[in-house]
Amino acid sequence: MDVTPLQTGEPAPDFELPGVDGNDYTLDSFDASALVVVFTCNHCPVAKAYQDRLVAFAADYDDADLVAINPNDAEEYPDDSFENMVERAESEGFNFPYLRDESQDVARAYGAECTPHAFVFDADRELVYQGAIDDDREGEDVTEQYVRDAVDAVLAGESFDTDTVSPMGCSVKWKASA
Repeated sequence: MDVTPLQTGEPAPDFELPGVDGNDYTLDSFDASALVVVFTCNHCPVAKAYQDRLVAFAADYDDADLVAINPNDAEEYPDDSFENMVERAESEGFNFPYLRDESQDVARAYGAECTPHAFVFDADRELVYQGAIDDDREGEDVTEQYVRDAVDAVLAGESFDTDTVSPMGCSVKWKASA
């Protein structure tokens, strides 16, 4: 499916999605000065490689909220079922909400292309950056930390010059009827 990611300055699309913690979340559930929305999943090796980095990010930032959303077709990719998401969040120590986008409407609204695909918003929930989390899929030789740099700029009240870096990972697994 062809999707077009949000562009710099566009507002974050609202959503209402169930979390693995039993709570439902909307865009208004997050009130920090910066918001990072990451489309991710359980089965993709690249998404798995970023899980520890997402946990570390959430632990490092008090003024930024992180939310992870799994939009993948769980019928074709059973590892991405809600039940398996619950297990993954518990086993990996997720310290951020992990939400299920069963309809895939939220992923389409944001223009998520792959897992992981990150979107960084400022306090007004306008897009500052979208794309790769950093420059190393495996996390062994990270030299550019795009999401952290974008969040740092937002928190400092500065502009962020890099608005897009192509995300790296497995394509979003769209449903056949999507």
